[in-house]
Amino acid sequence: MRKNMVYNMDCVNGMKQIEDESIDMVITSPPYEDLRKYKGFSWDFENTVKEIFRVLKKGGVLVWIVADKTKNGSETGTSFRQALGFMQIGFNLHDTMIYQSDKPPLSHNRYEQKFEYMFVFSKGSPKTFNPIMEKCKYAGEKKTKRTFRHDSNGVIGETHGKGEVKSEKIKGNIWFYPTGYNKSTKDKIAFKHPAIFPEDLARDHILTWTNKGETVLDPFMGSGTTGKMCVLTGRQYIGFEISEEYCEIAKERIGIYEAGGNKE
Repeated sequence: MRKNMVYNMDCVNGMKQIEDESIDMVITSPPYEDLRKYKGFSWDFENTVKEIFRVLKKGGVLVWIVADKTKNGSETGTSFRQALGFMQIGFNLHDTMIYQSDKPPLSHNRYEQKFEYMFVFSKGSPKTFNPIMEKCKYAGEKKTKRTFRHDSNGVIGETHGKGEVKSEKIKGNIWFYPTGYNKSTKDKIAFKHPAIFPEDLARDHILTWTNKGETVLDPFMGSGTTGKMCVLTGRQYIGFEISEEYCEIAKERIGIYEAGGNKE
C-alpha cells in the first residue's frame, strides 16, 4: 500500500493490505458512541484493534483519543472498556494521558467535562521517546531539603539538595489545547468535518513517539489533521476515511501542505 495517501475505505479492510509490523505509530480519535454524527457509518472495534496490533512495529506506539457519553445520568465507561480491549490483545498501557480543552460549559448536575483520554499503548517497550520539555519554575535556584516517601512501607525520609534546579523538565501528562473555530486549526476547510482534534495535539504526539522519515497511520483520518502534521514534521502517513466527503476534505487540506503551501 502506498504511503502519503488517504484511502476512502473501511479501516479494517484497509489495514489488511498493510504488511505486518510496518507502521511506526498509530494516532487517531475514533467516532465514538453517538457523540458524533458520522454519516451513518459504524465500525468494528475488535477487528480494528487486532489489525492495529498486527501492522504496528515492535516498540511502536498507539495514541487512542476518546471520551465517554453521558446516558441516563451515567457515563458509559466505553473508553475504559476499549482500553482493556487493547490490553487483552497484547498492548501495554504505557500511559493514560489527559487532553484538556476549553470547551464551552454545559448545564449539568456535575462538574463540567473538560477533557478526553489519550491512551498511549505500546507494542512492547516504546522504541522512541522524544519528550517535550518545559521550563522549570525554579530554574537556576539552589536545591533545598525536602521530604518524600521512599519505600513500599511509606516511610518518610529526607534528602538534602545539591547543586541547582535544572532549566527544563519533561512535561506532565495533562496537555491543554484550545479548541473551536480558528483554534484547533486555521484551515477553514477542516471545519467541514464535525469533530477535528487540535493540530498541536497531533504534532506533539508525532514528534514524541516517532523520528523523521517514519510512518504514521490514522485509521479514522477525518479532516486530515494527522496527515498534515506528518507532512510538516517530515513523517510519512497512511490514512483511511470511510466517508467519501470527509476523505476529499482530508486530501484537499493535506495537499496544500504537500505542495509547499502554508496558507490557512
